[in-house]
Amino acid sequence: MSASTTAGPRADQENPQSQGSGRRLLTVLGPFIGLALVILLFSIPPQIRPTFLSLDNFRDVATQTVIVALGALGMTLIIISGGIDLSVGSVLALTSVVAALVLDGGIPDVTPAAPVHPPVLALLAAVLAGGLVGVLNGSLITGLKVTPFIVTLGTLGIARGVASWLARETAVNAPGAWLRDLAATSPHPQWLLVSPGVWIALALAVLTAVILRATTLGRYIFAIGGNETAARLSGLRVDALKVAIYGVAGLFFGLGGVLQYGRLGQGDPTVDIGRELDVIAAVVIGGASLSGGEGSVLGSVVGALIMSVLRNGSQQMGWPAYVQQIIIGVVIIAAVALDRLRHAAPDAK
Repeated sequence: MSASTTAGPRADQENPQSQGSGRRLLTVLGPFIGLALVILLFSIPPQIRPTFLSLDNFRDVATQTVIVALGALGMTLIIISGGIDLSVGSVLALTSVVAALVLDGGIPDVTPAAPVHPPVLALLAAVLAGGLVGVLNGSLITGLKVTPFIVTLGTLGIARGVASWLARETAVNAPGAWLRDLAATSPHPQWLLVSPGVWIALALAVLTAVILRATTLGRYIFAIGGNETAARLSGLRVDALKVAIYGVAGLFFGLGGVLQYGRLGQGDPTVDIGRELDVIAAVVIGGASLSGGEGSVLGSVVGALIMSVLRNGSQQMGWPAYVQQIIIGVVIIAAVALDRLRHAAPDAK
């Protein structure tokens, strides 16, 4: 009797710990399991299996992942801090137009004709433009005390409208020199194996992971998302940090816009409509919580890869665009549902 009595409470105490370890393991391995399942799904149909599993196709998928991955890096910082940014797609379009306009010498019918500017200047201008939109988002959120969802929904329209105005509602063609090579499917030089943009995204992913996990700034970002009130009471300058977080994320989005220009060979104000859904889905699939305070760069990158494999496989299957949109919507709902399930057990304890 006494032995069983003492064994019971001990088992009850150990059970939550094992459950917590299981949830953490699921959070880490979940994105990789999801990626394996998606690849397996599109490996079954015999009509696309040889093409889908080819090295050239995986190289294409890696290149297609870059823009979403860069967006996911910025969105990871935002979501961990407890925010959201719906303007990603519009910022990508705006910054692709900025890059093309700088290369082409200015705004048509507005600025005087100018010689073609060097690609480095176009790159810096586009990245800076993305950062400025991010700073605007952060400033409006903290200054007006309006939820990020509403603010970024507004800047989604503003950025898209400014892009259309700058481009005079048409695509801007401009010589891109090496900027186009950044998103080329066939890398130059060939010993890179994948496009330079893939290596750039991977390098930035490593840098972002180091910042989040090994620096004071990273701890502050997690602290704000975990409990903003406690972060304020502990002396953190939460508003300034939020502006900085959105600004840095905007820099990532601006670089994504440059690669979008490189992929298309032009700046188009109509591209990337709905791209924010892919980016947010990638981050949530990667284990980030929409409640804030939780997320990882590795998970977000794998999540971005899942989104690209889904689109690539759907296209090879010949499924229309609306089917792809339905799939993305289902994936987002499933990812959010899993996030809720991960946090349900501790609340119920």
